[in-house]
Amino acid sequence: MMLKGKRILLVIGGGIAAYKVLDLIRRLKERGADVRAIMTAGGQHFVTPLSVGALTGNKVHTDLFDLADEQDIGHIALSRDCDLIVVAPATANLIARMAHGQADELATASLLAAAAPIIVCPAMNPRMWSHPATQRNVAQIKADGATIIGPAAGKMAERGEEGVGRLPEPLEIVGKIEDFLRLRSGTGPLAGRHVLVTSGPTLEPIDPVRYIANRSSGKQGHAIAAAAARAGARVTLVSGPVRLADPEGVTTVHVETALEMLAAVEAALPADIAIMAAAVADWRVRSAAAAKIKKDGSGAVPPLALTENPDILSTVGHGSQRPKILVGFAAETNDVIDNGSVKLKAKAADFIVANDVSPEHGVMGGERNMVHVISRDGVDHWPQMDKTEVAERLIALFASRLNA
Repeated sequence: MMLKGKRILLVIGGGIAAYKVLDLIRRLKERGADVRAIMTAGGQHFVTPLSVGALTGNKVHTDLFDLADEQDIGHIALSRDCDLIVVAPATANLIARMAHGQADELATASLLAAAAPIIVCPAMNPRMWSHPATQRNVAQIKADGATIIGPAAGKMAERGEEGVGRLPEPLEIVGKIEDFLRLRSGTGPLAGRHVLVTSGPTLEPIDPVRYIANRSSGKQGHAIAAAAARAGARVTLVSGPVRLADPEGVTTVHVETALEMLAAVEAALPADIAIMAAAVADWRVRSAAAAKIKKDGSGAVPPLALTENPDILSTVGHGSQRPKILVGFAAETNDVIDNGSVKLKAKAADFIVANDVSPEHGVMGGERNMVHVISRDGVDHWPQMDKTEVAERLIALFASRLNA
C-alpha cells in the first residue's frame, strides 16, 4: 500500500469543509499512514483539536509560539519530519498567504519551511474560487511546486450556492495522494516504460478564420494518459486543441494540425506503448488562404481543393520505431466491428478500440463510453462505463500484454 508507514502532516484551514477532514484522517490511518496535524485559528472554529487528536493519535499543533514545541524549533521540525504535507481545506486566505510567503502563524511558517512535497486541496465559495486574485495565487503556489487537488463542483454549504469550490470527498483525496506517491516512487505495472498517447481533434486551416475539425473532446485520450501515469509510466501526450487541463505527471505537447501531430509523435518515439486516441482529420486544404475568403456577390461557392492528411497510426505501425504495443481507435457510425477489424490489419496495430460515435450515443464530448477492443485474438465487448474507468481498464490490459 502506497500510504503504509508514510508520515503525513495535515494542515487544517478555516472553512466549513474542515468537517470532512475527520473522515480524511480516518481514511489515511486505515491505509497505514502516520498523521500529525496543524490547525489554523479558523480551523479550530469548525473542528476541535480534541477531535483531530483523538483520530490521529498524535498531539495537534496550533500555536507558533508554543513554548514546549519551539524549544526545538517546532515549526521547522514539523515540516521536515514528514513525507508529505496536505493542506485541507485550503481556504482562499490560506492560499493567498502561501502565495505571498507569509509566516506569522504556525501553519504558514511550517509551509514556508517545508522540505516535503505539498498537496493543496482548495475549498471555498465558487465566486471566491473563480476570482482573479485566487487564480493568480493558485498559479503562484503551483509554480512554487505545490500540487492541487480539486476543488470539486456541486452544492455549497450556503443556501442556493452551487458551483466549483467544494472540497473533494475524502476517498477521492486519498486516491489522488496515492497516485501522487506512486508517480514519485516510480512503481506500478508500467514503471520504467514510456507511453505515447495522442488525444483530441486536429484543426486544419482553410483561411486565418475558418478550419476543418471534428467533435472530439479529448476526454478519453486525456484519461488514458492520466491512467498510464498513475501506472508509473513516463507519458508523452500529444494533444490537439481541447478544453481540458493537462493531466498531472504527464509531458503534454500541444499541436493543431495533423502534420504537427505527426511530427510531435515521431519526435516522441521510441515508446513501449503508443495509443493513438486522437481524431485526426482525414483531409486538409491543399493550400490555406493567407487572407479571409470573402463572398464575391455571385452566390458561387469558393472551391476548396483538399488533400489527404498523413495516416499517423499507419505511419507508426509500419515505421522503424514501431512500439511493442500499438493501439488505434476507430470512431464509427456504422459497422463498428467490421470497420475496426479492417483497420487493425491495415494499420499494423495490435489493438483497435472501436466505438459508435453516432450522435444518439453522446460519446463525443460526453463522460461515458462503450468500446469494443479488437485484436488478433478476437473482439472483447465492454459495457458502457465512465471514460476514466475505460482508461484504467485499457492501461491494465496493455500493461499486462507488454509485461507478458
